[in-house]
Amino acid sequence: MNKPDPTKLSLFGQHLLDRRKFLRDTASLVGSFSLLNLLQNDGLLASEIGLSSDKTPIRPVIDPNNPYASRPPHFDPAAKQLLIIFCAGAVSHVDTFDYKPELSKFHGMKPPGMPAVTFEGPSGNIHKPFWDFSPRGQSGKMVSDLLPNLGGMVDDFSFFHALHSETSAHPTAENFMSTGFTFEGFPSIGSWVSYALGTENQELPAFVAINDPRGMPRSAKNNWGNGFLPASFQGTNFSAASPIPNIATPDSISDAHNKATVDAIERLNAKHLEKNPGDSELAARIASYELAGKMQLSVPELTNIDGEPDYVLKEYGADSSNELKSGYAKNCILARRMIEKGVRCVQLFNGSDASGGNGVTNWDSHGNIHKTHGMQAEIMDQPTAALLKDLKRRGLLEDTLVVWCTEFGRMPFLQANGTGRDHNAEAFTSFMMGAGVKKGFSYGRSDEFGFKAIEGKTSVYDFNATILHLLGLDHERLSFYNNGLERRLTNVHGHVVKDVLA
Repeated sequence: MNKPDPTKLSLFGQHLLDRRKFLRDTASLVGSFSLLNLLQNDGLLASEIGLSSDKTPIRPVIDPNNPYASRPPHFDPAAKQLLIIFCAGAVSHVDTFDYKPELSKFHGMKPPGMPAVTFEGPSGNIHKPFWDFSPRGQSGKMVSDLLPNLGGMVDDFSFFHALHSETSAHPTAENFMSTGFTFEGFPSIGSWVSYALGTENQELPAFVAINDPRGMPRSAKNNWGNGFLPASFQGTNFSAASPIPNIATPDSISDAHNKATVDAIERLNAKHLEKNPGDSELAARIASYELAGKMQLSVPELTNIDGEPDYVLKEYGADSSNELKSGYAKNCILARRMIEKGVRCVQLFNGSDASGGNGVTNWDSHGNIHKTHGMQAEIMDQPTAALLKDLKRRGLLEDTLVVWCTEFGRMPFLQANGTGRDHNAEAFTSFMMGAGVKKGFSYGRSDEFGFKAIEGKTSVYDFNATILHLLGLDHERLSFYNNGLERRLTNVHGHVVKDVLA
């Protein structure tokens, strides 16, 4: 084969044959790799997802012997604790908080400019709200008669009326709301918060998930999982009806004997740690067992809801003959108790995937929405409103951010079966309340039918970025290095919705 003539090579080719230049560039490249490695080890490397030099990750300093210790936020926070009330199954915004008079005007007509086929098949005609709307509070906010108790509190809420999701399937949408990703394996927002801030109560978990009396939501443990964060920061799952199993000390073991056993285990663990310095997984495992030991004393007292005064049980609806409502009401009381005890993040679920949901065990009302949404509202409305009023009365909202949310909304028209509304990821409503947010305020707007967000369009990334901001955390700097990337709750997106900040 003929060899190329060096005299005929392009300038670029001649550059490649420059030996001195090659050695100089190689040395520079090796030095750059070394510098990048040093910066990464010191946590000073701007990530591969676009962090600028002034947005380098702020890594919490975590004591391996106590990963739950309280840690400072990035800046002064409005809120110190977080309560998320998650209504699984997708609450219909056009039948609850997003008033659309045009639905009554065009009732029974074919929807103009809307899809002929949606998530579960052909679309039907526009249907007016299944419940009447009326003005509530001093703000005159229009809320449907479906939620009279929450409707009476609108002067305390900051509504997000132009939320939109990237998916209209329940499992992926739940993942998206809770973790910022549609796929599994990413940390939940509660895990991010406990990773960043720890907790002020060392006898209870930093993050607790309280499941609906009917069971887990569609995406189950992904909603409170730790993903790639250390296992210490996953949510602990229990409820008023199902406290943590096997936590009580057997009657055959005396308090003195139990204490002596615990003391001996602590000494052995300390010696084991001394023999394995720097083993963070071992330290985290020991810390978890120590927390479990403390919970043997704290959890039974915490979950003893029957010890509440009768007027509190009645206010929440815990005395209701409706067992599902009573069970959820007791979970609401448990949530309030956890906030009182200083638990950093509480995630309270209303609705489950038991029997497939289908509007019977959650808000997924594809058929007979008047009956199924009515069932869910009867369970959720009074206990939730009582919880929020109780938090306010006790002064707990001064340090607590409350988030009421669902995974997406529902269509302004009926499905072809004529009795239910299909999934709508283009527009839905959620609200915040408490520390750091405006009262009696509405942000964003969907179109005249409630079909698409058109003003103040707010992504789930924006929503989560705002939550973190209120807790004193910069969503662009709260990250964790995993598989070559600085991962964060908001991925590479998100902006704080400053209009809702008080």
